Amino acid sequence: MALTRTPPEAWIGEGLQALADGGPDAVRIEPLAQRLGVSKGGFYWHFTDRPTFLTAILDAWEKSATTDAIELVESADPDPRAKLRLLFSISSDDRLSRTDFAVRMWAQRDADVAERLRRVDRRRREYLRTLFATLYDSPEVVEAKVLLTSAVWIGSHLMTYEDYSRPEVVELALKQLVD
Repeated sequence: MALTRTPPEAWIGEGLQALADGGPDAVRIEPLAQRLGVSKGGFYWHFTDRPTFLTAILDAWEKSATTDAIELVESADPDPRAKLRLLFSISSDDRLSRTDFAVRMWAQRDADVAERLRRVDRRRREYLRTLFATLYDSPEVVEAKVLLTSAVWIGSHLMTYEDYSRPEVVELALKQLVD
């Protein structure tokens, strides 16, 4: 009978959830093993130690927050406004927002994480620039739209709203930015 191992993607998925729920301190091997219903020994088939695992989690977050999102948007409707709407939809995902926030807080105390966050933010802004540049001729307008879009993505989940839900406010901001 062949031994079945929990794939590394399952560990990383649970690690991302723990990161989103409680930051890097919540990413602990034993609780993750319990959530996966396996022994913590299985963790070591894939990861040397917790720091290696945290790096793998950050790699997965970075890929999903940049490369995967951009590839999805690029494979969709060729209209730049439709691409921006899809990008807003992706960035409004609650888990991605909470994971982004956890990484931002983590970056406050870890220089390597801060450098990775700068890289992700830079890549996101570069992509936004390419989309907005197809809609507006003015570099100043493009840069302002990039800044405002980034601010909405980063800050909207930190605010409380009385008259609208967060998705409604984000949708209102999107209309102002792309219509």
